[in-house]
Amino acid sequence: MGCGWLGKPLALSLIAQGYQIKGSTTSESKLVEFQEKGINPFLISLDYLTHNILTFLASEILIVALPSKDIEGFRNLISHIEKSPVKKVIFISSTSVYGNSNEIVTEESETLPSALASIEMLFKNSTLFETTIIRFAGLFGYNRKPGNFFKDGRKIPNPDGFVNMIHQDDCIQLIEKIIEKNVWNQIFNGCADTHPTRREFYIKCTSDIGLKSPDFEEDTEIKQKIISNKKSKELLGIEYKYDDLLRLDYDKL
Repeated sequence: MGCGWLGKPLALSLIAQGYQIKGSTTSESKLVEFQEKGINPFLISLDYLTHNILTFLASEILIVALPSKDIEGFRNLISHIEKSPVKKVIFISSTSVYGNSNEIVTEESETLPSALASIEMLFKNSTLFETTIIRFAGLFGYNRKPGNFFKDGRKIPNPDGFVNMIHQDDCIQLIEKIIEKNVWNQIFNGCADTHPTRREFYIKCTSDIGLKSPDFEEDTEIKQKIISNKKSKELLGIEYKYDDLLRLDYDKL
């Protein structure tokens, strides 16, 4: 559900492994493309779940990759999931649920009060299906180049804070490992091994794609967190392909 920047390549990877995949979109223009790629297409909006949601949810596993923070929309979706054959859910969340604690953050770390944390709790609290939550760090890869994140003279804040990033390919392998190893009722952080400063990272990212070095807001207070990926490596056996953020060529990703 949410066959976009992450969902579509994930769907294609799973199809290549023999899975039958349904994919939802809010854009009618994508329906033909999905069908041509072997994705059974559905036009579904979280804001207004129509009768086709029942057919869409006629599956064993549901992967929810929606950027929405509409708590009531998700509450409604969960009520439909609970009446469906779905028994296992992967909910794609974000490490933005953690505050800047100036320390290493694990899955056990406290989360901030937020819409996203509330939505996570809605999924975790259901007793009619099992949910594994993945909190991804900043997403990059392919047409999503970090050197383009700050354009038009925008200054980059918190230059001495650390970055937490993950490549699209590593997102996909983490999701696939959860399915392969049948690991449910867990929370995983998804993040590269290394955590350069924002200054180091964005100077390299802009240089690699031929842009001038960005300007930074020289903050007096450093706000930072380092996301630990230890659990995903130990429990799922993940080896991050794009593990060292300063050794990558961001023009070729």
